[in-house]
Amino acid sequence: MNRFFILFFIIVFSSCKTNKIPSSNSLKKPNILIIHVDDLGYHDLSIHGSKIYQTPNIDKLAKESISFLNAYANYPRCVPSRYAMMTGNYPIKDGDVPDDGFKMINVADNKNFVKNIKSAGYQTAYFGKWHLGKKESLKEFGYDYSFAAGHAGSPISFLYPFNKSKWKKGKSKKSPIPDVDNVSKKGDYLMDVMTNNVAKYIKNADKNKPFMAMFSFYAVHQPLEAKEKDIARNKEEIKNFDFGNLPQFIKEGTGRTKMRQNHPKYAAMVETMDENVGKLMQLLKDLKIDDNTIVIFSSDHGGLSNDGTKKRDLATSNFPLRAGKGWLYEGGIKVPLFVKWPNHFTPKKDNESLIMLMDIFPTVLDITAKKSLNTDGKSFLPVLKNDEKWTDRTVFWHSSKARPVNTGDTKSSAIRKGNYKLINWYKEGRTELYDISKDLSESNDLSEEKPILTKNLLRELNDWKSKF
Repeated sequence: MNRFFILFFIIVFSSCKTNKIPSSNSLKKPNILIIHVDDLGYHDLSIHGSKIYQTPNIDKLAKESISFLNAYANYPRCVPSRYAMMTGNYPIKDGDVPDDGFKMINVADNKNFVKNIKSAGYQTAYFGKWHLGKKESLKEFGYDYSFAAGHAGSPISFLYPFNKSKWKKGKSKKSPIPDVDNVSKKGDYLMDVMTNNVAKYIKNADKNKPFMAMFSFYAVHQPLEAKEKDIARNKEEIKNFDFGNLPQFIKEGTGRTKMRQNHPKYAAMVETMDENVGKLMQLLKDLKIDDNTIVIFSSDHGGLSNDGTKKRDLATSNFPLRAGKGWLYEGGIKVPLFVKWPNHFTPKKDNESLIMLMDIFPTVLDITAKKSLNTDGKSFLPVLKNDEKWTDRTVFWHSSKARPVNTGDTKSSAIRKGNYKLINWYKEGRTELYDISKDLSESNDLSEEKPILTKNLLRELNDWKSKF
């Protein structure tokens, strides 16, 4: 009998050595932290070439991630871009583009990413800019918990009190941000308050269930307000910076494009945003959950660099990309995108695969539930695993909510197929063609040089538009 038990334990022990049992940690589903910044331009990060804005924490995150250099927003403005990201679809609803005042709560359960992620065993939370309905709509959309999220598209103020204007006798037509008044005090800055509450949620989350939390900064959207010490530092740095022969503005559309990153308040906001990203990255390490947390960092569209017939205080420059927020040129739609999952995704720069914001939640659902909702966006998990490269993808844009007064753009649509991008101003009967792989600044229009390609791409673009 003793010999039988000895033989049994030898067999079991040998089996365990050859078929290693995964640790409990490796069997856990990963946490998901999505960090989405408002109005942050591709070149607003020092890792992407900014000489004015210092973003060491985001730079570090980028180096630890798969960094997509060909990532795009689905629209160059807030509401349609966020609609596309949250639904995984092109931002066209009932034949038109969702805009301010749009309420996105009636998404069928079988097409709702958040509810499907919940069904996979996740706690779900949303922090910050929602802009797709009132606070109650987040619960209807599937989020268990929300903080400071509602209809507001931007703060009344970044400086306490956040829901009271610093002008016009304290009154504002903007929607107030919920929840923040109860947890803030004199001297607080909105970005810090937001980050502290994200951190509180992560610390107190149920340890027996993974979380999926989306932190949508109100920054770096206007109003341009920052801490005085940070403004003073950036004023000095900008004053001593040599911009050479680069002009302050150039003409574009019905207005101007800003060519210099020389706004000290905006610089201070970008750097404070970076500090807060660093706080969250450190928290994940302190809690020893960083190895099993996927971090996704992005922006909703390009930086505010253009005005129209109405002159305004412009925040940044997207140069050498052309134009900015509101435009279908690269400056309006090209965004940073970093995806980090230690020991699963090998950090690198991917300058070939074409990724859209509408692909993010299909990817998250693929990771968390191994499921597809068959949307326009698709999971780029095979790209993250280095199994595929998306080099010949065809994608589209339709910008019908032009703002020639505020951002200088007029109604347009676009298609990118491989390296070529065609923009059609359909009301003006004007078309431009660019080879983005060779001409990132979109300065060499090839439409006359390549008439057959131009004609074919325009036909494909119009065929796509006719479906809506």
